[in-house]
Amino acid sequence: MFTIKTLNKISPLGLEVFPSDFRCADDFENPDAVMVRSASMHEMEFPDNLKAIARAGAGVNNIPIDRCSEQGIVVFNTPGANANAVKELVLAGLFLSSRKIVPAIEWSKTLKGEGDNVAKLVEKGKSAFAGPEITGKKLGVIGLGAIGILVANAAKNLGMTVYGYDPFLSVDAAWKLSSNIHHAASLKEIYENCDYITVHVPLTGETRHMIHSESLKLMKNGVRILNFARGELVCDEDLLEAVGSGKVACYVTDFPSDALIDVENIITIPHLGASTPESEDNCAKMAAMELVDFLKNGNIKNSVNLPAASMARGGDTRLTVIHKNIPNMVSQISAALSAGGINIENMLNASKKEMAYTMMDVSGDISSAIADAVRAIDGVIRVTVL
Repeated sequence: MFTIKTLNKISPLGLEVFPSDFRCADDFENPDAVMVRSASMHEMEFPDNLKAIARAGAGVNNIPIDRCSEQGIVVFNTPGANANAVKELVLAGLFLSSRKIVPAIEWSKTLKGEGDNVAKLVEKGKSAFAGPEITGKKLGVIGLGAIGILVANAAKNLGMTVYGYDPFLSVDAAWKLSSNIHHAASLKEIYENCDYITVHVPLTGETRHMIHSESLKLMKNGVRILNFARGELVCDEDLLEAVGSGKVACYVTDFPSDALIDVENIITIPHLGASTPESEDNCAKMAAMELVDFLKNGNIKNSVNLPAASMARGGDTRLTVIHKNIPNMVSQISAALSAGGINIENMLNASKKEMAYTMMDVSGDISSAIADAVRAIDGVIRVTVL
């Protein structure tokens, strides 16, 4: 029996994915795994039995990744599960940034009580809210992951000329990208050519404040910038100065900050990118499937701290080992099994930065003594027998 602790309200469609030998509740003290959406886990103490955390969403800023790695806890996310929801809001952001829809709606509210004069006042005042069409304009998409690709393809279908930039574009992603997208060789090419720029990259030390005073100087006058990825990708102080000078015609973000709220030509949306029932269902289902496959088979897909590793079951017993990515680990694990008279039928080893993962399918059973011998190897973090 496997126990799953839920830290937020999780979609029932996601919980239905778990088979009958799984139990889900929000009050388990020593669960095998945790499912979480937005709850912060940085101050939580993790029990020794905790093997995995699945974030029903893409961002994992609410999870202490380094501490999880140190304790041998696999952290999963659900990239792409909310991609369509975010894409749709980005498209809305394109129109909002162009046509001054938000200030126009606010202005129309001031006409309440004008009676028969409303129609005349509308015709007189509407010119203040004129804005350009997006057809024929150039859109720069920075980051061509699941969301960026959908945005790029949709914008192309709306008649825009689309430039895409992603130095780490995967082969699978490339197949999904329209052949009509211009592949930008650098960010500079995006900045200098595009009328609209939308950012779809993860927040890292390298991408934090990637939109700042120097990058803004390279952009076209009157550029419109969309940020539905992470607020900290843009330096608020530099952005405010650029909006105030007219360098940036409009900034639309899904991440409000006190400095950005109620500023002319800045539209702050309260983090609605993935707030659709379909997105919540998709994220929960993907997270549940990841946990089931890991807890029952040891397979890892969409982990942010461990390498991808998947192997069809063979043999009688499977041994999984989370260990440091250092020399001689596989040979030591193999030697411990050999010393116990265990024959290895199939094996997989993969690494990700300083972390590594080894799966071995063996003949017969693995005794607790043999498992303990593997645990005693310097560099081994967690051993599981399935």
